[in-house]
Parts: sequence; structure tokens; C-alpha cells
Amino acid sequence: MRKATISRKTKETDIQMELNLDGSGISDISTGIGFFDHMLHAFSKHGNLDLVVKAEGDLIVDDHHLIEDTGIVLGQAIAQALGNCAGISRFGEARIPMDEALASVALDMGGRSYLVLDASFTAPKVGEFSTQMVKHFFESVVNNARINMHASVYGDNDHHKIEALFKAFAYALRRAVVVEGGGIKSTKGVL
Repeated sequence: MRKATISRKTKETDIQMELNLDGSGISDISTGIGFFDHMLHAFSKHGNLDLVVKAEGDLIVDDHHLIEDTGIVLGQAIAQALGNCAGISRFGEARIPMDEALASVALDMGGRSYLVLDASFTAPKVGEFSTQMVKHFFESVVNNARINMHASVYGDNDHHKIEALFKAFAYALRRAVVVEGGGIKSTKGVL
């Protein structure tokens, strides 16, 4: 079982996370930001991974620190659960529609972090979730998991666009981490 348990405590946030990449989509999420909880539940369900997130933060300031630090911890958990990445498919992609919105995500788990995100939002928030935090969350994840991620989304409804992105990320990740063999998929011999 590819599992990880990560804790991160700063003056701004206190986060405990458990991740099982070989789970069944079971989640227990509590961040204090309803829409963010909804996105993490969707990520768990559609990624077919088990995820526990208990996060507290300085929401009296805004949602920035909590969302950023949760992304950091999720990236660390993915990296820890994968170990040296031996046997994984390495690449994954998904295109997910949600009503008028369509999100596309392509991943390389090859150990080099980079994010390209083509997304724009019309509202400053969905619920208590700042739409500008979408990019920052994914930057935090990919930098700490060492993922190369190219993503895009279009549509009219910000809720639909963000949810489609989280689901596309989940499906692409699930496909990239599937175990196909015993070796490391790299001409360098390491990821």
C-alpha cells in the first residue's frame, strides 16, 4: 500500500493529512472552507484514493495560508506515498466536462515540477474560496510532489470550472501512478 501521513504546523496553519494512493475514494475532510472541502472530496472520489485532511488556519485573515499549506502537504504526501516511483506509468491525462465547462490536465510524475495553467475566473470567490487560490494551490502541490502539470479550463460558471479542474487532476494522477511494471520509466534511470 502506497500511503503517507504528513503533519505541518506553522504560526498560520495546523494540518494533518493521511493519503492512500491505493484506496477506494473514501475521504474525511475538514478545512473550514466549505467549497475547498467539496473540491478535496471530489479529488479523493475521482482519484480513487483515500484522503483525510484536518486543517485549521488563520481564516480570520483570509483563505490564502490554509489553501497554500494544504497544497504543500498534499504534494509532500503524494511524493512520500510514491517513494522512488518504481513501476508507475509516470504520465497521465484527463479531460473532464462539467456542464458548460471543460478541464484538461496532463501530468508527468518525472520529478521536475512545473505548472502551466490556462484558467480565468469572473468572480473573486466561490463560497469562501478565493478563485485566485486555484493556481496557487496547484503550484503548491506540483512543487512539493515534483510534478509537471499542464492544465486548462474554459466555461462560464466558476464553480463548474474549478470542480472540473480538480476532477481532471484526480483522474490524471490516478492514471499516472498506476503500477505497470517494476522499473523506473526514465532513460536516466531515476526520476
